[in-house]
Amino acid sequence: MSDTRLKMMEAIARRRIVTTRYNGNIMTLAPHQLFERHGDLFVSALNLNKNWRSDEEPRLGQFKLDGLGETEVQEEEFDPLPAFQPAAPSDKDTLLLAV
Repeated sequence: MSDTRLKMMEAIARRRIVTTRYNGNIMTLAPHQLFERHGDLFVSALNLNKNWRSDEEPRLGQFKLDGLGETEVQEEEFDPLPAFQPAAPSDKDTLLLAV
């Protein structure tokens, strides 16, 4: 099991924020679920660095675990999005873990 996978699983189980590098940028994420798509692992997470328009509802982004690096679980907790329902994003995906 990869270090990133273990850290994401811990963050989801404990509802902890993570910092990670994705496409060369440092991001702060609130990971809500881990799922498999076509043999690859993905995390659905709220990007806490994203600036949302006032009329825009924050939503989860999907990040391929292979693209994440330098992932660290923080002690800061998060509350899942109020509308969050644990489910695989599509019928072809397999949900592995959710808050």
